[in-house]
Amino acid sequence: MAYQQQPWFELPSEVAVVLRPHLADVADEMIASVRTVPGYRRPLEGRFGVGLRAGVQEALRHLLAEIEAGAPVARPDVYVELGRGEVRSGRSLESLLSAYRIGARVAWRRFAAAGEAAGLQPATLYQLAESIFAYIDVLSSESAAGYALEQSAVASETELRRRRLVRLLVREGGAEPATVQSAATDAGWELPRTLAVTAIAEPGAGAVRLPSDSISDAIGELICVVVPDPDGPGRRAALERAVLDSGASAGLGTTVAWPQAAVSFARARAALTLAAGEPGLVIARDRAGELLLGGDRALAGEFAADRLAPLAGLTAGSRARLTETLRVWLAEQGRLGPVAAQLGVHPQTARYRVGRLRELFGAALEDPDERFWLELALRVS
Repeated sequence: MAYQQQPWFELPSEVAVVLRPHLADVADEMIASVRTVPGYRRPLEGRFGVGLRAGVQEALRHLLAEIEAGAPVARPDVYVELGRGEVRSGRSLESLLSAYRIGARVAWRRFAAAGEAAGLQPATLYQLAESIFAYIDVLSSESAAGYALEQSAVASETELRRRRLVRLLVREGGAEPATVQSAATDAGWELPRTLAVTAIAEPGAGAVRLPSDSISDAIGELICVVVPDPDGPGRRAALERAVLDSGASAGLGTTVAWPQAAVSFARARAALTLAAGEPGLVIARDRAGELLLGGDRALAGEFAADRLAPLAGLTAGSRARLTETLRVWLAEQGRLGPVAAQLGVHPQTARYRVGRLRELFGAALEDPDERFWLELALRVS
């Protein structure tokens, strides 16, 4: 037992003898009274009816057994199970506790009348009253513990189902829509019209205060978070603040319809690489050009090396100076004065360097398409 000393242990054993003949009638009246509680206004059928009757009868039988013994008497965890059953039935714990209180009042009224009729002393009846309500407190505590246990179990099961849903949503190639919809129903999570996936680097990821309606799972070394309605008012700003405040690095994928969640996740992972370990949220939509260039890094490197090949044969110093001159000349659209100003050199020096570039790249500097590819190659490199 969870207790060692209770007021009913001090009652004379004759109290149990006096009250036992009335147990069946008291139990019936308690059950009738309990059914005035809104959550229990239903026919006493099936598991509900059996559980209610068993709970009332066991409470009365056990109380009298402990009065008679003057000490704890073993009994099954009926009241822990009643608490767990409330969660499964969708009722609040308060419904059960109200039923206990009502039942206690009925038991006291009927037992007091029976005890008075049997000639029990007033002091004994007062102690009986204290005992009934103390006993109900014990049962209430056990049921509250059972309620909490079941809530925890349900939450754990729901969490597992939501993690499975995350993996189905972001699976490369996608899962069957019917499979995803069924998994969402099992997880108690409504598939949104739009979503975005956030990839968070594991170190510090647990400290990020995620939106309450998001679902997440660990995938590899990342935390994958599916965020519904990412473009809603204040949603993106709140996510940026949460990531930055936690000191984590994260990438936010593009907003997509839920069947394209895998696309958003791929872009979130790519955006995360741009963070380079720095705290904060990198948003794929804002860095689309860089992500495009980094889509095939090997190919991008080959492209840049090919376009900038005329510079490869120079000494390191000359290559650095002419590469920077080419970048500024392209940005300033060939205007020599601004080029010299940005480079911090005399216009004559700028003119000489541009002349060298013309020798190296020839007609490519006069072709708009070639100039575009040269600027792109510089960005890649």
